[in-house]
Amino acid sequence: MNLSQCSRRSDITLPFVEGLHHVNVKPKPALMVSRSTRRTRSCCGSKNMITCSHLMPGHLEGSFVGKKQVEERPEKLDFVRTLLIDNYDSYTYNIYQELSVINGVPPVVIRNDSWTWKDIYHHLYEENAFDNIVISPGPGSPTCPADVGICLQLLLECKDIPILGVCLGHQALGYVHGAKVVHASQPVHGRLSEIEHSGSRLFHDIPSGRNSGFKVVRYHSLVLDAQTLPEELIPIAWTTSSDAISFSEDNVVSPDAYAKSREGYSTLFSEKRNENSWPFSNSEDIRSRKVLMGIMHSTWPHYGVQFHPESVATCHGRQIFKNFRRITEDYWLRSNSSFFRRRYAHFTARIQVPRANHMSGQVHLTNTPSVEINGNHLLQEVTRSRRISYDLDERSCFGMSNLGTSPATTDMKRLKLTWRRLEGSATKLGGAKNMFCELFSDDKAENTFWLDSSSIEKGRARFSFMGGKGGPLWKQLTFRLTERSDTTHCGGYLSVEDAHGHASSTYLEKGFLDFLNKELLSFHCEEKDFEGLPFEFYGGFVGYIGYNLKVECGAATNRHKSTAPDACFLFADNIVVVDHLNDDVYLMSIHDRDTPATTWLDNTEEKLLTLRTAPTGEPKNKNTVSTTISPHEAGFCAEKSKEQYMEDVRKCLKYIKDGESYELCFTNQIRKKVEEMDPLKLYLHLRESNPAPYAAWLNFAKENLHICCSSPERFLRLDRYGILEAKPIKGTIARGVTKEEDEQRKLQLQYSEKDQAENLMIVDLLRNDLGRVCEPGSVFVPHLMDVESYATVHTMVSTICGKKRSDVSAVDCVRAAFPGGSMTGAPKLRSMELLDSLESCSRGIYSGSIGFFSINQTFDLNIVIRTVVIHDNEASIGAGGAIVALSNPEDEYDEMNLKTRAPVKAVMDIQNAENLDPAESRPLGKSKESMSMTAEKEALS
Repeated sequence: MNLSQCSRRSDITLPFVEGLHHVNVKPKPALMVSRSTRRTRSCCGSKNMITCSHLMPGHLEGSFVGKKQVEERPEKLDFVRTLLIDNYDSYTYNIYQELSVINGVPPVVIRNDSWTWKDIYHHLYEENAFDNIVISPGPGSPTCPADVGICLQLLLECKDIPILGVCLGHQALGYVHGAKVVHASQPVHGRLSEIEHSGSRLFHDIPSGRNSGFKVVRYHSLVLDAQTLPEELIPIAWTTSSDAISFSEDNVVSPDAYAKSREGYSTLFSEKRNENSWPFSNSEDIRSRKVLMGIMHSTWPHYGVQFHPESVATCHGRQIFKNFRRITEDYWLRSNSSFFRRRYAHFTARIQVPRANHMSGQVHLTNTPSVEINGNHLLQEVTRSRRISYDLDERSCFGMSNLGTSPATTDMKRLKLTWRRLEGSATKLGGAKNMFCELFSDDKAENTFWLDSSSIEKGRARFSFMGGKGGPLWKQLTFRLTERSDTTHCGGYLSVEDAHGHASSTYLEKGFLDFLNKELLSFHCEEKDFEGLPFEFYGGFVGYIGYNLKVECGAATNRHKSTAPDACFLFADNIVVVDHLNDDVYLMSIHDRDTPATTWLDNTEEKLLTLRTAPTGEPKNKNTVSTTISPHEAGFCAEKSKEQYMEDVRKCLKYIKDGESYELCFTNQIRKKVEEMDPLKLYLHLRESNPAPYAAWLNFAKENLHICCSSPERFLRLDRYGILEAKPIKGTIARGVTKEEDEQRKLQLQYSEKDQAENLMIVDLLRNDLGRVCEPGSVFVPHLMDVESYATVHTMVSTICGKKRSDVSAVDCVRAAFPGGSMTGAPKLRSMELLDSLESCSRGIYSGSIGFFSINQTFDLNIVIRTVVIHDNEASIGAGGAIVALSNPEDEYDEMNLKTRAPVKAVMDIQNAENLDPAESRPLGKSKESMSMTAEKEALS
């Protein structure tokens, strides 16, 4: 990559930075303007004129040298209003969450190409709407105008407003003043470094140096060349060595150790030291081994940090944001205090910008008049703005549903839930498998579902849900995107078939998720109907969301069209629930409140009580390591050969080296014709051989589509209390043959620096996605990098939780996070674009999500992995892995094959059980007797 040029979107130019690269810009005197007066400035070009009644010279670290001093300094501000510039990154909303807590109000988030300089000027200098600016991380380089948008002009023009740049924002600050942006000696993504700093106010009350406890997370492959820093930029932080370190909880410094480190630190640095020097670096050799991690402008209130203070694994990250708030407060309070005495603490920053998106904090500009900052008018504007119905362009850009939708504005569907519990009966009835086969296997189990917690060990899952066609409210939704699908054209055709077989087709201009959102918001059920139920699914939609629906969640486009429908759901009105913990069985039925209940509860209970049982329990999660059979030996054909796959991994590594992505989750597909193979028999064997907590069986007979899923990964869950939970998996290793080898491999995974980096990057990404829809300060990580063991693999799993905001819906939460970050990489949007260009076919159902959306606005969705999709008599299996800077192409290919092992073996076992040639399938005979538990065990033995 040529860091001085950019081939992407070359039509975008920023005249004010042309010719700036590699030019040492001379320091310019800065004028600080009192915000109590009207600032005027040219909003065209880069030349400025500031006129006001009170001028202040520039400052160094808040030490104002103007003769006119503020006689009476007021107390600190009630809140600080931040404009947060999003460089299309997947960590921006981690910063948003931090600033919301620290500043007292949420920041306003805009994309770097959402506002023109005229818009910026209006809100900063005419409306005085913001106190400071934070420029987010992002993919790419500041040398490419398309990657940083308005950021370079902000850094040049807004010399009188405090600015903090993070990662890409830090590089932009250096570049715009003439420093060179170069490749780092090694890309560092999801890895940590110890930091030494100069004692700058940005690092106030933070220790410094080796073993001090100041460890930070880095996501970058480009750096500022410290040798080219101009005089006006002062280095204030750097790594203690050139080597990155891996994450380990054992390295967290205790408060006592931190206090001790402060004793030496406070005497080592002071505000009076020469901050333009590198401590202990009289030798050029020593200086060259350190990587520049922080800079500040000598006369403007501009700062930059190369690392990510918002990361979950960065120590003292919140303190940095607190210090920036204090720097901002001091800057404005010392300018003039009268302006701030007129501010109202309950006025949030987003309110002061027209059409601010109240869910994500993002902004959509229109010709709406500006909001006046006065009591009555402002409160009226708040009420009005909450009723705004955002147009398609805005919704597509932000990947969010229209807000303000409520049951009152849609056709109300008043539902009644009836249920009963068969206490302690699950084992007596032969377990979930026996119940499903006896109740729903007739007619080849057509139009049935089974959300199957087949791995219940260690509390990973508790409930299984199953059902089929039959109730009066039952219907099937089938959605296909149009040939042209992108962010602005995400429409498609929805086919609906009801319980009587009547079908209709409708074009959905705004896409499937918008339709689903309206459907869910239209349901109303009395809370008393749910009392006593220990689970979250009370009936509703069961099915899948395909990977290509990413275009409804912010992705730019779909390069490949899926052969299977992009979404399929059954509306389940009659459901059997198995409580694996308490051994209970629940029967549930929903119907229109104005119509009488059906006899389904009575009939099903009677059938269960007369059920023929078999002495079988649920699958055990045991180590089933066996002879490895490659997909090729099993008769599968891969979309990419080994050589092609490894070459594309190298391309991923090149993208990562050039700063285009931190992590790319690259995948492959293998396929095989299976003719008349019995899909249910395959699923029953797969759940026995590879039990998983988020397994699923789906049968859409009209589409000739069967899904046999043994996923160990939860995408996202929303419970009745509004708690969101994600459980991404990143890091996988095969189990060992012996107990000793198995334990050794588990430890190998746990302490693998590469796998830790993969997992940490996705944890931060999921924190970002949840941060878009959760209450400020509520997102947390209760489990970081736990290792879980399954039949064939050990996996590294983390858990991220947050409290959903009251003004967002269940579908809004899915939009904010879909597709799951563990299947895309980070930053998500840029990574998906790159993956679309590398992968040769649509992922289809693979990488999407299977689960339920309940009538009470809860949901639980998995990640579709370890899955066999049988569509039109062809079996397909998707698999891949996260490519990071530490990846090895050969190892990545082996990991991809490892993940296909369980589903490929299941296909082989079923074929062998029926004495078929593994490479050629023939029709399988099937009778009702073959689905009994005894006959099933004989067929699989």
